Amino acid sequence: MALGGFLSRLKQGLSRTSEKLTSSIGAVFTKRRLDDAALEELEDLLIAADLGTAVAAQVIANFRRTRFGKEVGEDEIKIALADEIAAILAPVAQPLVINRSLKPHVVLVVGVNGTGKTTTIGKLAQFYAEQGMQSVLVAGDTFRAAAVEQLQVWGQRTNCPVVSGSHEADPAGLAFDALTQARASAADVLLVDSAGRLHNKSALMEELRKIIRVLQKQDPTAPHSVLLVLDATTGQNAIQQVQVFKDMVDVTGLVVTKLDGSARGGIVVALAEAFNLPVHAVGVGEQAADLRPFDATAFARGLVGL
Repeated sequence: MALGGFLSRLKQGLSRTSEKLTSSIGAVFTKRRLDDAALEELEDLLIAADLGTAVAAQVIANFRRTRFGKEVGEDEIKIALADEIAAILAPVAQPLVINRSLKPHVVLVVGVNGTGKTTTIGKLAQFYAEQGMQSVLVAGDTFRAAAVEQLQVWGQRTNCPVVSGSHEADPAGLAFDALTQARASAADVLLVDSAGRLHNKSALMEELRKIIRVLQKQDPTAPHSVLLVLDATTGQNAIQQVQVFKDMVDVTGLVVTKLDGSARGGIVVALAEAFNLPVHAVGVGEQAADLRPFDATAFARGLVGL
């Protein structure tokens, strides 16, 4: 999919969030003076759109400083709001850069069940294949049979080897074998899937730490990236998930999926403000081309319906 096609899909994906936000902005700002009451209403709208209290307060403080007492219309507010949001997002909009000298660059993918980890790995493998890179995939979520099958389908689609084991096989052992294989074949990327059973946090924490420990027996610098996959439809719960996984492993970046099914796209802004972690990519659908590097300006404009 061309970038233009993705941007229109992004705007379409964010339409539920932007409708919620802009219909309310339209109701509040039909040429009125930006006074305390208007700012309070705007702050409530931003919080309701999942941008979070800290972001809402920051935006309102800037509006108070630059526009207080002035007469403003709906479009002016939307454009100003997009600029404010883009400024918050710009520092975290960083693509995941694969270091091709590592052979392989090891990417551990974590997140709770149902966020789209396995699909994200398949889409990343496709994205890297388009750039002439070879990936090896590890079916490390050995408790969910469907995850293994899903990854094998992506492996066939992207022409990437998939290392898998029997049901409830040791994920760390699979990761070790896969790293051996990836090094022998001089693969560019090793993408390691993992389980996401958060109801038993201590077992999951131990499993993730064991995967890392075992990888480091071969490469002390691995994993080179730890991606946390978040589902936009969970809204403010995503904040808690980042905190939990940051406590378990050294999360280096985020991927936010399912923006097309959510009226809670504002959560990306709240995450940027709360954690300042790179947002590498966002997903707006099932197809491989529906996952693309995160663009702060395009996202901010889509969020407010511009």
